[in-house]
Amino acid sequence: MRHKIAAALPALFWAPAALAQETQERGIDAAINEAVAPISNAIVSVIFYSVPVFGTQFPLIVLWLVVAAAIATVYFNFIAFRAFKHALELIRGDYMDPKDAGEVSHFQALATALSGTVGLGNIAGVAIAVSIGGPGATFWMILAGLMGMSLKFAECTLGVKYRNEYADGTVSGGPMYYLSKGLAERNMAGLGRFLAVFFAVCCIAGALGGGNMFQANQSFQQFVNVTGGQDGFMADKGWLFGLVVAFVVGAVIIGGIKSIARVTEKVVPFMAVVYCTAALVIILANITEVPAAFGAIVTGAFSPEGVAGGAIGALIQGFKRAAFSNEAGVGSASIAHSAVRTKEPITEGLVALHEPFIDTVVICTMTALVIVITGSYSNEAGMSGVELTSSAFESVFPWFPYVLALAVILFAFSTMISWSYYGLKCWTYLVGENKTAELVFKVIFCIFVVIGSSMTLGPVVDFSDSAIFAMAIANIIGLYILLPVVKEDLASYWGRLRAGELKKFRTAWLIHTE
Repeated sequence: MRHKIAAALPALFWAPAALAQETQERGIDAAINEAVAPISNAIVSVIFYSVPVFGTQFPLIVLWLVVAAAIATVYFNFIAFRAFKHALELIRGDYMDPKDAGEVSHFQALATALSGTVGLGNIAGVAIAVSIGGPGATFWMILAGLMGMSLKFAECTLGVKYRNEYADGTVSGGPMYYLSKGLAERNMAGLGRFLAVFFAVCCIAGALGGGNMFQANQSFQQFVNVTGGQDGFMADKGWLFGLVVAFVVGAVIIGGIKSIARVTEKVVPFMAVVYCTAALVIILANITEVPAAFGAIVTGAFSPEGVAGGAIGALIQGFKRAAFSNEAGVGSASIAHSAVRTKEPITEGLVALHEPFIDTVVICTMTALVIVITGSYSNEAGMSGVELTSSAFESVFPWFPYVLALAVILFAFSTMISWSYYGLKCWTYLVGENKTAELVFKVIFCIFVVIGSSMTLGPVVDFSDSAIFAMAIANIIGLYILLPVVKEDLASYWGRLRAGELKKFRTAWLIHTE
């Protein structure tokens, strides 16, 4: 692997001169792709290194995430189920004191984090999992989602516990802070600082690529598809689409987390309700097929027949989709959750339990059920991804491609504004907390929106995806060390809750702070 990286270095040094010449010959897309591809391919092969399991490739990074989720589930004595009802009370605002430090409500923090995970993976990724692993992949996807709830609980609790609180009322938190500060408390300051910087660098790369350029590119493609296709007016005007999106994104993120939260608390419920309602209508229209669909899901999960569609193949595809969708263990969501207004870190960890539940157990399962019930996964047209999902919905709603295009654009937009915040907090962690540094990153982020809409940057996005999952390496190492801290805080909080020592504020439903 080392020789691959070494061989790629000259391409970086000579890239500026090469790009100028090659732009005229093949276009800037091809020139950038060729310059980045060697390093991108090398890093991708490491982060997504896979081993053959009964004829199916299993990425070790997925195993890394799933094992950590299983350990957290057992370690916290199935907290996701024990605290499910209380978490709903926290989201509702029953225990939120407006005087506590922080910038957003529990619901706003949850909506912001969800907007970063609910996206194309819920639409296209599930279709890929079911088309490859069969209906049984849905069972393992749900199981992995349920286990991921405990992992999300741990990282979001730590995010609040070790956050920085400033005099002007703003806060900064996330893995960067609990890795450096938490490990320092355990005489591991050097390791903590290294992991924190590694995480921050990877998060910035992920924010600009997968959290920005990829989202802008895919939303533009969907916009083109419903406005005349490749023969339409917008087909070659990605830059114009990008400018419009960049302006809207910039208008939101310039106001910081409060502005982002005010948007996500409206966009996320809206897009989730629209998408899930369409799915529910299809399920009800085919209600007689539901028992058979669940039967196929359970049978397929344990069926020894086949390879890709057998039990192992279904397990791998289900686990992959859950890990890639809800990002439990990646650590990104704890950055958003850290901005919550609370003095009890455990409360936000409990609120975060619902993130994998909504993302994976509800929305991803809805998509899978529609695909299984309509039989689209067994199509002979070779469709996959968003095309397969669109076909499944279109079999009942001929106009659904337009709704899907709106959903994709909304999903992409909400993902971009959330990841802008993730990248910003990692950026200021590295360069320092000041308004100038924040403005510089926000401008860079908006420029990358236009770039993503205008260009085909396959290797760049591949590199970004690798960076996002590299975050999980540093984050989970830190979590293993800090899990006892969370368990101790949980025991204290749960004891006080049962004893009635925690004050309950009779606030309005989904209260939010301005």
